Amino acid sequence: MPSRLKPIVRVLGTASLLLTLGACVNLAPPTKIPPLPVGNAWLTDTSAQTAQALTNLSWRHYFQDADMRRLIGLALEHNRDLRLAVLRVREAEATYRIRRADQLPAIGAQGQGTRARDMAPPLPDQTLVQAKYQAAVGLTNWEIDFWGRVRNLKDAALDEWLASDAARQSVQVALVRQVADAVLSLRELEQRASLARNAVANRRQSLDIFQQRQQVGASSTLELTQVRTLLIQAQSLSAQIEQRRAAARHALALLVGTDPGSQPVTTISLEATPLALLQPGLPADVLLARPDIRAAEYQLRAAHARIGAARAAFLPRISLTSALGTASAELDGLFGSGGRTWLFSPVIEMPIFTAGRLRASLDVAEVRRDMAAATYERNIQIAFREVSDALSARQWLAAQLDIQTRMAQTQVERAALAQLRYDSGAAPYLEVLDAQRDLLNAQQQLVQVRGAWLSSQTALFAALGGGADPAADAPS
Repeated sequence: MPSRLKPIVRVLGTASLLLTLGACVNLAPPTKIPPLPVGNAWLTDTSAQTAQALTNLSWRHYFQDADMRRLIGLALEHNRDLRLAVLRVREAEATYRIRRADQLPAIGAQGQGTRARDMAPPLPDQTLVQAKYQAAVGLTNWEIDFWGRVRNLKDAALDEWLASDAARQSVQVALVRQVADAVLSLRELEQRASLARNAVANRRQSLDIFQQRQQVGASSTLELTQVRTLLIQAQSLSAQIEQRRAAARHALALLVGTDPGSQPVTTISLEATPLALLQPGLPADVLLARPDIRAAEYQLRAAHARIGAARAAFLPRISLTSALGTASAELDGLFGSGGRTWLFSPVIEMPIFTAGRLRASLDVAEVRRDMAAATYERNIQIAFREVSDALSARQWLAAQLDIQTRMAQTQVERAALAQLRYDSGAAPYLEVLDAQRDLLNAQQQLVQVRGAWLSSQTALFAALGGGADPAADAPS
């Protein structure tokens, strides 16, 4: 081996040995995941024993409606909240790469030239101007990770990256549900607006008839006023629904993040909106698959790693600076023979008095670990409640839907009988007025309950963790 390469080999061999030794110590406590702070069964009774594989159930398979698929696809591409979540993932990834690079020595090259003039030469035959040129390659202030401080910071950054990606998936789940609910809400308002417009048209026709009857003396002014009141009520309801429909369109456009089109939702009824049937499984199988729960778990792991870094700060810190190069008094002789130089400078730093700063830093890390554990348990409890609420809503809204369907059918029969009684002179028109008003209210409530029942289905899909499609570049 050439003699000029021996110092380089020594430096690299020493660095390899120190890297190996630094990987042997880890002061971070073992990660302890708290047990589920919830029961083993949902609060709402259900006969389901197994769950669909929601981690593999895409929103494209669950939502069978073409409008929902198109608008959800646009939202996933253009929604600004989701875009911010993706950027936060990239930020966490870059931070992780920085921490990972801190484990390895940084090798750099440096060239320097100086010329200086002395006050007087030390010897009569020397000049007043002195020159020195040098070039070197080596390590710069590389910390030898004996106690795992740098490695634990890298592990914490990795867990933060994984947590940010799980948070991105959680934002996506929420966005899919919001868009689906916006479509259902808009379709519900479209159907209610159609019922209101039909009521306005029918009552305007009735008003024309009663005006003609009043002119020939076949009806009283009171009856004409009652018919006009019925028309005004329907017009007021129609205007209110139109205002809500416009607001629903604006909300949908904000969620989508781009122009959803002049007619974002087709005019099919809520009854024709298909959704797949979901059967929940056991809480332990469902809750731990939710992206927000996984994000909290990664945050807990990162907190444990930061405790290891805080513990290592109490111990000596060793850093190494080394260089190998050449030096010469003349620039043209810089790379000539006989000018080789080398530098090997280890530095040991030992904290002696820090006024309690290191102890306080460790206390902060441990408290944040406990906070992360409490956050993990709280998120599980919130998720348990969300699933339970969605299950109970699906169950009781189905019962309400059946009741409201029978109510609407009964009101149709009542309105027809009241009209027959009035036409035969057996009842005043006030009875017809009440029956028609109650019929319109029953029809409106039926549409609202059906929309709420469908919305409970989307809420259950999101609460069970469905729709979290991982990105292609997600960390593994």
